[in-house]
Amino acid sequence: MSTDRVITAEHLSKRFGSFTAVDAISFDVYRGEIFGFLGANGAGKTTAMRMLSGLSMPTSGKASVAGFDVYKENEKIKQNIGYMSQKFSLYEDLTVKENIRFYAGIYGKSNQFIKEKTAVVLDRLHLTAEGDKLVKSLPLGWKQKLAFSVAIFHEPKIVFLDEPTGGVDPVTRREFWNMIYQAANAGITIFVTTHYMDEAEYCNRVSIMVDGRIDALDTPQQLKKTYGVATMDDVFLKLARKAVRSAD
Repeated sequence: MSTDRVITAEHLSKRFGSFTAVDAISFDVYRGEIFGFLGANGAGKTTAMRMLSGLSMPTSGKASVAGFDVYKENEKIKQNIGYMSQKFSLYEDLTVKENIRFYAGIYGKSNQFIKEKTAVVLDRLHLTAEGDKLVKSLPLGWKQKLAFSVAIFHEPKIVFLDEPTGGVDPVTRREFWNMIYQAANAGITIFVTTHYMDEAEYCNRVSIMVDGRIDALDTPQQLKKTYGVATMDDVFLKLARKAVRSAD
């Protein structure tokens, strides 16, 4: 993992009227790091992710993503990140190749780049024969792996993954995480939320939000040691029990 910081947040906050959704959070994320961003429903993690991905303006504090300021350069942030939401993010009524071409075109990639890289991606996913099939005909696990490949197709510095493995079987989840490791090894920073605590074990570092604040941030091993427990499930439960809020 590099020492180059690709995400920096200092006292970053988001308020909706009198409600503080994100309360002065501060942290750094480094190039090639797999950074787990955890919290129960209502903790504020989705709101924080929307600010960092240029989709929502902070109320106060400072943050930069891929070297760009979240207040002044959010369009540049969008061009330098990938994003995969917890709801399936590809177009079901387009073919596999059409989805790739559409998203790569948004990022201004040339036809030659798209053509060459599409062949590489489909071969890696073992989907070469399915390139002209509608996405809706694919099993969920293949859809998720394709969505991740599309999210990093334009070679972003950072990819934000919002509960990317929801609803898929354990084998497919493990295959998906192998793809995450490969992307991180290639220098892409992974910023991931998940409700599966075994997946938290796969992260280089994990932060846990409670009621809009970051209550813990460390490696999985150190968090388990700090809280005197055997699993990340136990760490999460110890912290989440303090939560007052119940919905983002």
